[in-house]
Amino acid sequence: MTHEPTAPLASVLCAVRGDSETVVVTALTRPGSGVTVARRCADLTELLAAAGAGAGTAAVISADLPGIDREAVAHLHEHGVRVVALADGQGWLADRLRAIGIDVVLDEGTPTSVLVETVRDEARGRGSGTGPADGPGAPPAGRGSGLPGGAPPVPVESRRGRVLAVWGPTGAPGRTTVAVHLAAELAGLGPERGTGRGRRGRRKKGRSSGTGSPRPQDVLLVDADTYAGSVAQHLGLLDESSGIAAAARSASHGALDLAGLAHLAPEVAPHLRVLTGIARAARWPELPGSSLDVVWEHGRALADWTVIDCGFGIEQDELLTYDTRAPQRNGATLSALAAADAVLVVGGSDAIGIQRLVRGLTELADSGAGAGAHRIVVANRVRASAAGPRPEAAVRDALGRYGGVVDLHVLPDDRASLDAALLAGRTLAELAPEAAVRHAIVALAQRVRTEVGAVPVAPAAGGSRERVPEPAH
Repeated sequence: MTHEPTAPLASVLCAVRGDSETVVVTALTRPGSGVTVARRCADLTELLAAAGAGAGTAAVISADLPGIDREAVAHLHEHGVRVVALADGQGWLADRLRAIGIDVVLDEGTPTSVLVETVRDEARGRGSGTGPADGPGAPPAGRGSGLPGGAPPVPVESRRGRVLAVWGPTGAPGRTTVAVHLAAELAGLGPERGTGRGRRGRRKKGRSSGTGSPRPQDVLLVDADTYAGSVAQHLGLLDESSGIAAAARSASHGALDLAGLAHLAPEVAPHLRVLTGIARAARWPELPGSSLDVVWEHGRALADWTVIDCGFGIEQDELLTYDTRAPQRNGATLSALAAADAVLVVGGSDAIGIQRLVRGLTELADSGAGAGAHRIVVANRVRASAAGPRPEAAVRDALGRYGGVVDLHVLPDDRASLDAALLAGRTLAELAPEAAVRHAIVALAQRVRTEVGAVPVAPAAGGSRERVPEPAH
């Protein structure tokens, strides 16, 4: 007589608070459950430590476990731990838990047999990320009792925009300059479209279209440079509060939605929203990559184009430390590059700038950041005084020979026009529409539209596409 081999017990971590812990542990350790509780964790710190040590493949937690957020859930997932949360039946709480990445949300009153089955399946990698709320009589997905049943509610503006990351090596090659003025061109700004921007980014309602110009598209410009962000200064914005830090905090706690992002990124000109950066480089820990991943996804729903001004650093320095949960210094840039549909690599055009650009292209390829994204290389401030009597040909030849760049986009040096725009806190499209550098950026915007592709706009759930209401100031 032969016996089928018994499946090994699945190891589970438990971080349930209060009297419910005894009930949960008793159910999970009952003979025949197929589960063993490897560690009963008193708090989030102990839970994360146990996950890092490989003590379990699933975790059962209370919905109100202090400190649980998107970063903590991401850490558990990185160590192969699926997360089941016990909530009190309130729909908003279940939505929040799913928003921070929890795999399954169960009501606290769920029968113990269902709890054990769900946890066992998750621990053995057979879970679907949904629970027993599907079926006749179940509440709609993401609503109602707090039981699992699908994704969070669909945003009001359910389009699928494109993400552009503007990156470049160290040395101030002009990443912010390119990002700001490219965003303005994608938004269709020009002198014929009066902006009427005030201290808090207010605008006039008129939106006349320029003759022969591309159709304006909604653009979200994001300052994600954690070393020297300056998008607000380029556009003359006086508010000191950081929009991107506020958005990251909301995303970390599962509270960011489309209306919230629209409020944090007001329109500073027709079709152009700005999510301002951090005022001091020391605030970089406020921008974890796991939270910014959510910001980029909401940006896709809010705008046709999300243009992200990135910092120069792409090394993953946390690999050099023993504390694997240490904040990632370049997490914001790496998150933006990972989400990007296209990466614009900006470099200087003098001898030092070209050398840094060649090395930067190699580092970008070796790091794997932005892998799979369309790449456009931009040589900025091309001028005869730095590159010789035929500067454009010289720069193209150097980057083709040493960097393998065969399709270079060149921006001429026009310090006077750029200085005037910076002094006025305006874009070239508004202040110097006939400048040579502005025409080159117009061509770059057209290239982005053509090569990255037209953005398909899907109707919102339930029919016609709705516009996000403008927040009151």
